Amino acid sequence: MNLRGKFITFEGSEGSGKSTHIQRLVRRLHAAGAETFVTREPGGTALGEEIRHLLLHHRSAIMSPETELLLFAAARAQLVREHILPALQSGQVVVCDRFLDSTTVYQGAARRLAAESVAAINHFAVGECRPDLTLVLDVPVEVSQSRVRTRGDGKADRIEREDGDFFRRVREGYLALAQAEPHRLAVFDSTRPPDEVESAIWKTLHERLA
Repeated sequence: MNLRGKFITFEGSEGSGKSTHIQRLVRRLHAAGAETFVTREPGGTALGEEIRHLLLHHRSAIMSPETELLLFAAARAQLVREHILPALQSGQVVVCDRFLDSTTVYQGAARRLAAESVAAINHFAVGECRPDLTLVLDVPVEVSQSRVRTRGDGKADRIEREDGDFFRRVREGYLALAQAEPHRLAVFDSTRPPDEVESAIWKTLHERLA
């Protein structure tokens, strides 16, 4: 399987297992001899990490959906041009924790911003840089919220503190997006044992990117 210059993204609600399965996939890629560049959104650059703090941990909890959308887009634009495009051009496999689909779902579907405006800003931020494959880790809202409550130091960020209705719209948004773009997005039941999910992800890479 030749994955040189491929762009793989992970998506899903909070607590869906993205960090776990990114680590597992990267181990498999390294074992297969692939050179990888692993990054996250928002963040991944010095500027992007400062924007991440504004988005998730700023002392003011008041932020309009439009402001949120533009801040995510700004961090993404920097990440694409500073790291993602150069890594792809050098033949690395880029693995990113979230990308433009998060904005489509969180700011579009969940915040109820106009889909056309979100799509236009996404396109401005990334140009023609699109994932070759997007892996969506799906869990019920109750599972997502339970995992968030029991992990880390218990200090949920600004988005993690949203209510169940918000995260129901997030989940529905991802599933709708996967139906609309089945050639690019693959959905995995992340309530299954991690080893099973890992194997399913690896099999999908072989099927979709061989």
